[in-house]
Amino acid sequence: MLKGIPSILSPELLKILMEMGHGDTIVIGDGNFPAASLAPEGRLVRLDGHGVPEVLDAILRLFPLDSYVEAPVSLMEVVPGDPVETPIWDTYAGIVERRAPGTKIGHVERFKFYDTAKRAYAIVATGETALYANIILQKGVVVE
Repeated sequence: MLKGIPSILSPELLKILMEMGHGDTIVIGDGNFPAASLAPEGRLVRLDGHGVPEVLDAILRLFPLDSYVEAPVSLMEVVPGDPVETPIWDTYAGIVERRAPGTKIGHVERFKFYDTAKRAYAIVATGETALYANIILQKGVVVE
């Protein structure tokens, strides 16, 4: 145990967050996201008993977002015609604003999101039940 580190962040996930460099991305996937088939070898972290909001909040307590891109946070767009509501996106916006004020959140077409996820440094699989609850974070630099 360490002081100041959210307990939801496992040693494996902390190691991954530390290894990541500027511009690297990490995906936090909902329970329906094909995390195991898309994750790079050895970089799938399972947090099945947790939802995306609590994982996102814990990561953003430690993780700098990339200030050199327009939207360092990306959500999977709803497929046109899909009648799904996405209230969880408002929750994400609140977390991002609290942890990284002024950060823009972008939207990525579903299959482009999957392609981007294949190139991510790591994927975190959660037990989130909300639909279209997948999110990509792009790492920035720590400025002291």
